[in-house]
Amino acid sequence: MFPSECQAAAQRIAPYVRHTPVEYSHVLSEMSGARVHLKLENLQTTGSFKLRGATNALLSLGDEVTAVVAASSGNHGMAVAHAAQIAGMAALIFVPETADPSKIEGIEALGAGIMRVEGDPVLAEAAARRHADENGIPYISPYNDPHVVAGQGTLGVELAADLERVDVLFASLGGGGLISGAGGYLKAVRGTHVVACSPANSAVMHESLKAGRVLDLPSFPTLSDGTAGGVEPGAITFELCQEVIDDSLTVSEDEIRVAMRLIIGRHHTLIEGSAAVAVAGFLQTINRWTGKDIAIILCGANVDTRVLKSVL
Repeated sequence: MFPSECQAAAQRIAPYVRHTPVEYSHVLSEMSGARVHLKLENLQTTGSFKLRGATNALLSLGDEVTAVVAASSGNHGMAVAHAAQIAGMAALIFVPETADPSKIEGIEALGAGIMRVEGDPVLAEAAARRHADENGIPYISPYNDPHVVAGQGTLGVELAADLERVDVLFASLGGGGLISGAGGYLKAVRGTHVVACSPANSAVMHESLKAGRVLDLPSFPTLSDGTAGGVEPGAITFELCQEVIDDSLTVSEDEIRVAMRLIIGRHHTLIEGSAAVAVAGFLQTINRWTGKDIAIILCGANVDTRVLKSVL
């Protein structure tokens, strides 16, 4: 059923979401002896892949729904705000105090309301869920929603259409929506080997998968703020990640910086830290993939200018 759900989502969101390009990476291919392609989701309308899942989720709601609630460190909030405009709904986004200020500005610019919450992104999620329950408003999870996962799976639909082979997929791992959707689709239709990449400073899903249960762990500051934070207890993506992911690894902040500089400098395209995590994971394991067809998802480009300056 899962491939058909992703294909249905692709048709549903096609009028509103960009079919982003795939670019051959000469530099990564030469370094590795593999054929490496970059999925430029950093060129998506709101600057990240999150628009896919949010749009599919909101367009799957009934006509009687006039407002939605979400929690986000930035990218999901912008996606829900944009999708709410498409669907003619109001949106209220709960954001953790650690959220990138430029991303909060982006959410507000798209017409959504903002509620700031102290602490970890998981606390923002809990506050948003309470508000949704108390007011009878749908809560749009960044990952713990089958419509969101299917929407992220449309990345896999596009990759399967654009590339003859995808032997290995590299994707960043936070709550698991991206890799469950895109990785799940490609594994089902192409038998793709799926590699999950997490920042060592916030690797809750990575550690949870090792433990065999969702853990409550602290997260430390990371350039990959788009994947930072905990995993909601009972998240559907935990079991999906168990099924989909073949290798899971962590990368350091220095590795993320190197990957950001490489892509920005050699591909002349802007990426944020969470996109660089997937590139860093490939570079960390580069000698394993000689002769393989590799796809790396550059999942977003929403990076604060001060952070970008420090990295460069």
